[in-house]
Amino acid sequence: MNLVMESERLRLRPLEADDIDLGSEMLTDPDVMRFVGGETYAPERVLEEMEHAVRRGADGWIGVWCVIDKATGEKLGTAILLPLPIEERDTNWDLVQPGLRPDAEIEIGYVFKKTAWGKGYATEACTRLLRFAFEESPLDEVVAVTAPENHKSQHVLGKCGLRREGQRRAYSGDCPGFRITRDQWLAALPT
Repeated sequence: MNLVMESERLRLRPLEADDIDLGSEMLTDPDVMRFVGGETYAPERVLEEMEHAVRRGADGWIGVWCVIDKATGEKLGTAILLPLPIEERDTNWDLVQPGLRPDAEIEIGYVFKKTAWGKGYATEACTRLLRFAFEESPLDEVVAVTAPENHKSQHVLGKCGLRREGQRRAYSGDCPGFRITRDQWLAALPT
């Protein structure tokens, strides 16, 4: 399975330890973190988070991808397929193990640095990762959640084909939930 993917403007590759620069830029920025847990990370916590975020689960199809601008090589953000935490406030990294298919819903998500906002990168990366999920991995459905006030991300998820399913439990709180199945994805493909 090839874990490096491309879209029109982006390249997605598995996150590496060398991506600490991107992690630091995003996780210490209050504007970026506003919709991702709300609190910025101290530098030592960024390093700890990176140790987890470079892990791959299942046969590589569970994990975090670094999203890169193909034209410039600039790291723009991250995109994920990870087990959705329900009562925990963060990903249960114990479920992200080589060869282990977690017994949990798999969440798609993305975080971009501020300079990448408003350029359609989130939609492009999410669409490409959904294609991977439904055409190259064994996933039959993917879910997503957002902060209640993150209307822009809710719009992105809708553009990518995920359907609203109302309020649901995730990240130890109630939030808007979204879902798409493999059949829905395949039915929406142009013929």
